[in-house]
Amino acid sequence: MATEIVTHPAVTPPVMRRIVWSSIIGTAVEWYDFLIYATATALVFNHLFFPSNNPSISAIAAFGTYAVGFLARPLGAVIFGHLGDKIGRKTTLVSTIIIMGMGTFLIGVLPTYQQIGIAAPVLLVVLRILQGIGLGGEWGGAVLMVVESAPVKRRGLLGSAVQVGNPIGNLVAIAIFAVLSRLPDSDFLGWAWRIPFLLSIALIGVGLFIRLRLEETPAFRQLKEERAVARAPIVEIFRYHRRSFFIAVGLKIAEISYASIAGVFVIS
Repeated sequence: MATEIVTHPAVTPPVMRRIVWSSIIGTAVEWYDFLIYATATALVFNHLFFPSNNPSISAIAAFGTYAVGFLARPLGAVIFGHLGDKIGRKTTLVSTIIIMGMGTFLIGVLPTYQQIGIAAPVLLVVLRILQGIGLGGEWGGAVLMVVESAPVKRRGLLGSAVQVGNPIGNLVAIAIFAVLSRLPDSDFLGWAWRIPFLLSIALIGVGLFIRLRLEETPAFRQLKEERAVARAPIVEIFRYHRRSFFIAVGLKIAEISYASIAGVFVIS
């Protein structure tokens, strides 16, 4: 999102704590949704959605759908970054958690290749794209919600706290699969793998309850009052903030690439 934050007053400490914790919890819910797909990719999808006489080909095809989510994340960042600068941070974050959660829940009820043939992996890819779009708008929006509300000298610290949601979501996702994987293979591949995805519908409720209680950030309210909302935020980024933008992209790629390799492919 392209707007600058300089002069707005910080919110009160109790409100600031609520914003930080709501962003951490909301981000944990979103990463849970994203990461149960990663775990299922290594354990389930190669068998149920990409069956083949060659296990390596099945695994490659399954991880191909996993990659689609990362390709969709920049698209989500552009879409919701633009909307966040136009209609507000709060509304955007409510939208991302609904899109992400519904995409995850629908994977839990998706028929397998044996049931509906090639339509199964096609629908799986579509839902994975929805996941990626939702997360692309979620993480940056959650950080921005905190940073735009925080005191100037604590923006970096409090903004970085949102990233705690990543390992929380990761650990919960892996813990649920660790418990379910103790079941016999016939049960695990038959129905139990769906449980983590179906649980996301409850997490949507938690996330929405938290997000709907938040107020819009002081920075965005100030921009609206001054009628300084950017007309084309993505254009302004490349016109005025190219260097910062590409530095941020490079840092994120460096972080997420090794984390994904270590946290997902080793499971397979």
